[in-house]
Amino acid sequence: MKLSPNSPLQKLMDTLPQQGLVTWIGVRPQRGAPLLSVQNVEAITLKGLAGDHFSGSEKSKRQVTLIQQEHIDLVASVMQLAHLTPDMLRRNIVVEGINLHSLKDRHFWVGNVLLEYTGDCHPCSRMEDILGPGGYNAMRGHGGITARILQGGNIGVNDKVFVEQSS
Repeated sequence: MKLSPNSPLQKLMDTLPQQGLVTWIGVRPQRGAPLLSVQNVEAITLKGLAGDHFSGSEKSKRQVTLIQQEHIDLVASVMQLAHLTPDMLRRNIVVEGINLHSLKDRHFWVGNVLLEYTGDCHPCSRMEDILGPGGYNAMRGHGGITARILQGGNIGVNDKVFVEQSS
């Protein structure tokens, strides 16, 4: 449903002064391989992250996956896990301080890289093996988002995450 630009709800949705921060980055060299934690990564326009097995598909809506640290903490609490690391959840970028779902239908910056929100990143059945029984359901609604790279560059830990301002 498309809202009128002047509707009160659209105005609320357009108000997003918060900025997030990249706290962790990981790439998977092969399907099913463990994620490798890195301090920075090259984001290749319309391809993906250098060194990640998803890299290379211009048509893919899943060139990058992002998840909020706040959701990792929530999943750990639901699963009663004392320790849950980002690599266990198999997402590329962990951010904190911004609601990733508020970026729906928007372009946003991660450092000097322009991304486009393309959808929710739903959990896979591997979450049962990684997190234990109920892991899949614990992740539902908290799996983060997928994005496409519109303008490449480098993404590093401590880079800011913010919405692109309309001109």
